Amino acid sequence: MPVANPDEAKNEIRHRVWDLLTEHRAAQPDVHGSIPNFVGAELAAQRLAELSVWKLARVVKAVPDKPQAPVRVLGLQQGKLLYVAVPKIAAEKPFYELDPAKLPVSPEEAAVPKKAALFARTVDTDEMPKIDLLVCGTVAVNRRGVRLGKGAGYADIEVALLQEAGLISEATTIVTTVHDLQVVEGDLPETSHDFSVDLIVTPTQVIECGPPRRPAGILWSELDPAKIAAIPALASRAAQRNVSGL
Repeated sequence: MPVANPDEAKNEIRHRVWDLLTEHRAAQPDVHGSIPNFVGAELAAQRLAELSVWKLARVVKAVPDKPQAPVRVLGLQQGKLLYVAVPKIAAEKPFYELDPAKLPVSPEEAAVPKKAALFARTVDTDEMPKIDLLVCGTVAVNRRGVRLGKGAGYADIEVALLQEAGLISEATTIVTTVHDLQVVEGDLPETSHDFSVDLIVTPTQVIECGPPRRPAGILWSELDPAKIAAIPALASRAAQRNVSGL
């Protein structure tokens, strides 16, 4: 039988996990096609907050997905400077800056991207400090830290932007919060633009992964023109590359 290409293999695993979560009622309905809003997300956030890597972090970058909302709330409640990607990275300046000392609303409200969009300053990587901890969303992940998102590629691009700007490195901890059913055994397909996670936090356990694997930055040859055009931060960088003759 022919071997499935990586994208087909990834999609098969995503659907398997979505089906499993649905079967066990372990996530909010209509989980297919999304980063699962899993049951126990608050417990996973609390477990993360008990770790020294969280306690020591002053600057946290988190995804805007619903299951990581409890992490964002805790970060703001605990005085951490929080950066959250604009959904679909659909802004010239692709990150919201949430300073807990300057919030006009509660941390619970500020952690909702639609609310943050009403007041938060948007920034590009040249306006950001180094990131101490990066929190990502995941559909499936194995114990080596290989993760699959929902397939849109936004998380990979966010990490590549931060990596290229020198705001994160292999020494920067990347963590994901997931349901235990999202942790799969065995290998998962990887491609050159994928990054790994260092820690998996579920409602019941913390799994240390490694070694870290990160792309050096944006892999332009793997991005199609439509994707570049749809993401303003990429489009502007591509234009600069053309002007510079890179």
